[in-house]
Amino acid sequence: MKLDVIKLDGGKAGSVELDEALFGLEPRADILHRVVRWQRAAAQAGTHKVKTRSETSYSTKKIYRQKGTGGARHGDRNAPIFRKGGVYKGPTPRSHAHDLPKKFRKLGLKHALSAKAKEGAIVVIDAAEAEGKTKALAKQVKDLGWKRALVIDGAEVNEGFAKAARNIDGLDVLPSVGANVYDILKRDTLVLTKAGVEALEARLK
Repeated sequence: MKLDVIKLDGGKAGSVELDEALFGLEPRADILHRVVRWQRAAAQAGTHKVKTRSETSYSTKKIYRQKGTGGARHGDRNAPIFRKGGVYKGPTPRSHAHDLPKKFRKLGLKHALSAKAKEGAIVVIDAAEAEGKTKALAKQVKDLGWKRALVIDGAEVNEGFAKAARNIDGLDVLPSVGANVYDILKRDTLVLTKAGVEALEARLK
């Protein structure tokens, strides 16, 4: 798959050949769904907590005598049956993360890249470099028509570009090692630098 390479100012900078094994697959929704589920589950805080009957603040006095009242036998008011009592088998702090094989995660990333390629939503730029001025980069992004874009660079992101992009709404920047299925699918446009393409091909082969 051949794509034109552009510069940030909109000028042409040649072309690049994208590997069909990474960008030419038929995207499978079931694979993408599983990988996104795995990512979001790992990111979930899991700090939800309810109070059990041993933790609620109420009287522990036996509310009435055991026998002879005609009512059910009860101890204290902390029982789950009563208002302000404890909660029975409610959520407790835990990790929601689950395992997913490395091969499957790699496959999910290939399908995410292929999905963007099929949509025609991949842009390859010569290099992601800027002088750290947000105003100048924001104008270039607007002129290029990127509204919700993810920029994936090589091993390291250019410091000036990262600083300039930090305050632009809808623009995310990641090094190639941070490329992931959720962030790729979340954005409308996937912008790869030439170094980013090489790094992704080396990582996923």
